[in-house]
Amino acid sequence: MESLRVTEIFHSIQGESTRAGEPCVFVRLTGCPLRCVWCDTAYAFHGGDEMSLDAVAARVKRYGCSLVEVTGGEPLAQPAAPALITRLCDDGFDVLLETSGALDITPVDARAAVILDVKCPGSAMADRMDWDNLRRLTPNDQIKFVIADRDDYDWAADVVTRRRLAERCPVLFSPVFGGQALRPLAEWILRDRLPVRVQTQLHKLIWEPDMRGV
Repeated sequence: MESLRVTEIFHSIQGESTRAGEPCVFVRLTGCPLRCVWCDTAYAFHGGDEMSLDAVAARVKRYGCSLVEVTGGEPLAQPAAPALITRLCDDGFDVLLETSGALDITPVDARAAVILDVKCPGSAMADRMDWDNLRRLTPNDQIKFVIADRDDYDWAADVVTRRRLAERCPVLFSPVFGGQALRPLAEWILRDRLPVRVQTQLHKLIWEPDMRGV
């Protein structure tokens, strides 16, 4: 029987993506091969509990919420993650997958919406990006850039423009929480007429920024 190592499963408000503001169940899987300098979920690198797919699905169902996000850590670092996503889709859930972009998204069920995090230089993980993932995306998916500073913005704007990403799916620019300010980011986007959406981490505005399980 397939199983996964799970850090936490909780019911909260979706803080990012085009679904921001909606109630959502989060399944946070354990482990990540990346070490972004601004990572806010380092507690998910180790530990967790081994759970069967049936046990995870049963826990998710208890919340009575149709939107589910599989996140991490890096969820695709666990071989059984695609099977969990398919199971949740089969059970009628609207499934989001938050992934770093460093691992091949080909095995992910097409019914799920992939939120692909393109790592900017400020993360110190830009060299881990699997650029072929961009051509694997569909209009159902989303691309996210976490912006640490002006250099990150210029780099991300070049990638969006040169690769014409906004023609593929929605593109989101998110400032590092407590770092890059929202106003300058918005001003740069408006000045450059960049076809992207500004987002912030809404859940960190609702609850304490370092609170787990929200």
